[in-house]
Amino acid sequence: MSLKLRGIDFGSVVVASGTLNFFGQGWPYHDFYKMVPGFSFNGATLITKTTTLTSRGGNMPLDEHFQPKEFRPKCIYVDFLKGLALNAVGLSGPGAIALFNEGSWSHITKPFIISFMSVNSDKGDRLDELVSFCELLKVNNFRSKFALEINISCPNTQHNPVDLIDEAIELVNTANNLLGSVPIIIKISILIDSRTIKKVVDNSPCDAIDVSNTVPFGQLPEVIDWQKLFGTIESPLKQFGGGGLSGKPIFPLVADYINRLRNSDVNLPLIGGGGVFSKADCEVLRRVGADAVSIGTVAMLRPWRVQGIINYANTILRRGL
Repeated sequence: MSLKLRGIDFGSVVVASGTLNFFGQGWPYHDFYKMVPGFSFNGATLITKTTTLTSRGGNMPLDEHFQPKEFRPKCIYVDFLKGLALNAVGLSGPGAIALFNEGSWSHITKPFIISFMSVNSDKGDRLDELVSFCELLKVNNFRSKFALEINISCPNTQHNPVDLIDEAIELVNTANNLLGSVPIIIKISILIDSRTIKKVVDNSPCDAIDVSNTVPFGQLPEVIDWQKLFGTIESPLKQFGGGGLSGKPIFPLVADYINRLRNSDVNLPLIGGGGVFSKADCEVLRRVGADAVSIGTVAMLRPWRVQGIINYANTILRRGL
């Protein structure tokens, strides 16, 4: 198994959106992590940090090189021992035109995935944002093939992922009509009823589904013990709206969700990610039906494991073991 979409091979491992910034250049702390044995992304496909059409301040101010102005961004909370992170970045970024003009995407030489989210408060305007972004993609001069990932699941934009899924069919159809042979992926939240995803699959030319984004703080209290994880039922990022949880605590939920998608006869390729911290986690995702593994938080909290996880996932998924 691997993520082969419209004849383009995206491999069996992807680097989750935001993990390596917009162009794969990474973040300032990666300069230190590069000295850690095992910290490498060789063999994994880049998914870019999610961009919006126009510039967006979000909660993490960026400098002219698209790096955080704060040495330790206040909108990100981590617990290394528990293997979790909470972020309320809010899609900070310079906007699509600035990213295209920077030119780095044009120099990528292997298939990659561009992540985009419409963030306007009005449904019609969100569709217009997607149309404008696709028009920019149509005139790109990229050296490599790419896919478009439509993110409908960021918890830090004041949009309800459950509401946004209702738009997914129209968004995917619109992007497909404008981009032709470019594969379309949707990134979803495990908050969305798996049966709803089946409707999207049956009524749009969606090529793959990326499961999952972070879980908004306080959601799914029946399966996430927020008090135990944080020592309080109040988010440490309350001032930023609460943020979204990633890391080890959400992995069992992601695996269960993928299993439910397969049991709902969703036959599209599935990318499984959210708390992948070990080779054993890759085995679990393979068993429940994932076609590719997404790694993200592990690169921040267990950097020495990254290359080993990539190598192992590539082995078991490509060979169908």
